Amino acid sequence: MSTYYKYNQTIADVFNKKHDFSADTFKYALSNTAPSVVDNTLAQVSEISAGNGYAAGGTQVAITSSTQTSGVLSVVPTADVVFTAAGGSMGPFRYVAFYNSTPTGGLTVSYFDRGSSVTLLDTETFTVDVQATLFTAS
Repeated sequence: MSTYYKYNQTIADVFNKKHDFSADTFKYALSNTAPSVVDNTLAQVSEISAGNGYAAGGTQVAITSSTQTSGVLSVVPTADVVFTAAGGSMGPFRYVAFYNSTPTGGLTVSYFDRGSSVTLLDTETFTVDVQATLFTAS
């Protein structure tokens, strides 16, 4: 079971309209270094090396909708994201960072901590199962 964390700056970034969940590009990036909740850009996330199926900057997360009701913002993904090792192993990684890749440098939103590191062997997959709602903020 993964634990979910929001970066400290996320709520301020949402309030200051630095994230447009209907137009910006959001991605998941993999890391094996514990993020700090005060990190604000992808550059502050120690991303794993690109190769063997992992692209630098991670994989795009398609957003179906974002709604705000009674002061609660909910962001709904189109589908889960699957990482597949190809041509060798991918990782190790423990953390899955969710970030907005549209602004220069990429603005972090949240991350999952898997609890332990994993290395995918060639052809193995890792699915980021985001359930019905990817992100909520209030």
